[in-house]
Amino acid sequence: MGETVQTSAAPMSTIAAAIVTPRTVGATHLSEISGMTETRLKTHISELDNVLSGGIVEGSLILIGGDPGIGKSTLLLQICQNVSLENGTILYVSGEESIGQIKMRADRLDVTTDQLLLAAETNLRMVEQMIEDLKPKLVIIDSIQTIYNEETGSVPGSVTQVKACTSTLTRLAKTMNISIFIVGHVTKEGALAGPRVLEHMVDTVLYFEGERRESYRIIRAVKNRFGSTNEIGVFEMSDAGLVSITNPSEYLLTGRPINVPGSVVTCAIEGTRPILAEVQALTTYTNFGTPRRTATGLDYNRIIMLLAVLEKHTKTQLSNVDCYINLTGGVRLAEPALDTAVVVAAASGLKNKAANPFAVTFGEVGLTGELRSVSYCEKRITEAEKMGFTQCVIPKANMKGLGLKDTQKCRVLGAANINELLEACLG
Repeated sequence: MGETVQTSAAPMSTIAAAIVTPRTVGATHLSEISGMTETRLKTHISELDNVLSGGIVEGSLILIGGDPGIGKSTLLLQICQNVSLENGTILYVSGEESIGQIKMRADRLDVTTDQLLLAAETNLRMVEQMIEDLKPKLVIIDSIQTIYNEETGSVPGSVTQVKACTSTLTRLAKTMNISIFIVGHVTKEGALAGPRVLEHMVDTVLYFEGERRESYRIIRAVKNRFGSTNEIGVFEMSDAGLVSITNPSEYLLTGRPINVPGSVVTCAIEGTRPILAEVQALTTYTNFGTPRRTATGLDYNRIIMLLAVLEKHTKTQLSNVDCYINLTGGVRLAEPALDTAVVVAAASGLKNKAANPFAVTFGEVGLTGELRSVSYCEKRITEAEKMGFTQCVIPKANMKGLGLKDTQKCRVLGAANINELLEACLG
């Protein structure tokens, strides 16, 4: 018979003692903690600085995602050019392109700074070594799905690799006070690929929105530990790169038809910014038993509900009519304040009667046909007046306590339900 092999093991009492032995921890009174001053790096790209609430916070980790070819690398190179002029060395690490390809794009964008260092590297340990040696002010990782940690036994882009690499970059950013941009791939649905915990690990999450066939681009902050969320920056893609659009309302209303049925202007709030946009509706009699409903730039299910409310409470016949609702400019907005514009545009198209071209309407519509109040009413009215509109039709609930200036030139009308709304806009 074979010999019995005995292995040494720690006594159970020792293990139990290690488990239950309390650790010494420290807690500090809130009043004893001194406030921290945030140092921000200005990108000198006005729309991006607005989204980041004033600039890039030193030591922060920023995740930016978007469809392929939408302009992420273009924007990052423009950031490199502007930030390096005032703050020093910037390291751009690409795992998808060679440094020659990045140089070609830099020449096209007229990026000529001598403070920008390029590296084509995917090994996390090599990237970490470069950061520790160069001590750059800003680091760009393009993209996180291509970086791998050789100590982690999985392929690049896997959940384990993405979490491990992001954790290391977070440590570097916080301990060395270096700002790091991370580019992330997106899925077919437009969400960031990889584990959802990735968004929790970073300080700021930016989404690039827009159609590649259109010239406009939108950057939206869905998370920001150092400022407000849902702020947006509007850009136009040109041969020289992304150009900030400081007045999105004017940009979105360019070419708007006047005195045409089915066209209504509304005001949405994105973050803290009011934006005027045009809602268009086309109604045609259907040749099929079931009418068709289409929504572009707006929530489809909400459009269906609003058309049902319009038919129920205004005795409008829509059961034999196809309705196509479009938010012009290619933008996507999902705010209940756009409800009144959808209702008025649909009624205008069905009656073939143009709404007041110098009127703006906003408000939420309930299932019983009532108009419910919305936030930032005064800010919306001010934006409409600034753009030359002379009338605002709003929910009557917002009229109470509405503080308007004595110099207000825009006439404000209140409506309690959709019948009063249609009378004010189409009557």
